Amino acid sequence: MSKAEPLMIKILEKDYRIGCPEEEKDNLRASANLLNEKLQETKTQGSVIGAERIAIMTALNMCHEILHNKSIIAEHNDLNKRIDALSDRISQSIREIQLV
Repeated sequence: MSKAEPLMIKILEKDYRIGCPEEEKDNLRASANLLNEKLQETKTQGSVIGAERIAIMTALNMCHEILHNKSIIAEHNDLNKRIDALSDRISQSIREIQLV
């Protein structure tokens, strides 16, 4: 990992200087862009006033999305395990039939 270099990002019209290794700069820029988009969405809805409240509501919404996606992934993993188990049982049954 390389030495952290300063990177300027803009979030809600404010500039922030953040130390970041060179190889992570694109990822940090993408993260900052996504965050800024989400913050702007919350701000545009107009139901939340004040930068701190906008940040909290946006963070809460993003955490909700992450947990929801984790739940979906877990369900898919469970389903894949069940499919694999059924596939194994079918294969075993076919082998047993062929032996008869």
